[in-house]
Amino acid sequence: MTLKQQILADLTASMKAQTAERTSTLRMVKAALMNREIEKGGELDEDELQKLLRSLVKQRRDSVEQYEKAGRQDLADKESAEIGIIEGYLPAAASEAEIEAAVLGAIEETSATSMKDMGPVMKAAQARLAGKNADGRTVSEMVKAKLAS
Repeated sequence: MTLKQQILADLTASMKAQTAERTSTLRMVKAALMNREIEKGGELDEDELQKLLRSLVKQRRDSVEQYEKAGRQDLADKESAEIGIIEGYLPAAASEAEIEAAVLGAIEETSATSMKDMGPVMKAAQARLAGKNADGRTVSEMVKAKLAS
């Protein structure tokens, strides 16, 4: 069963079980998926679908941050719950150790010595972490820390 089929099957099951929060989130994912397929003019492959899901998670994380700054914990909690549901369809996130190993390898590979080299290091680190669902912000912070020291 493909990831798209799994999402659609889970949406149907959620509607039958009358779980409003999960149904709402999966409908939003389905809508984003359909919109992306229309933009592309065809079916999305698994990598493109995972990229879409990571993008949705990133949007939710940004929203949580904004809601917490505005003192709207109720909305932040709702977005956090959506993140949990969407992440259930993504591969397990890369661990701190995996990210650090990829960053150190990328620094060595690119012979980076200062913050000026951050772009090539980020590109190499992201390539090493491909398929491991690594948060770009975490990778960026680690690259900055390693290049600053």
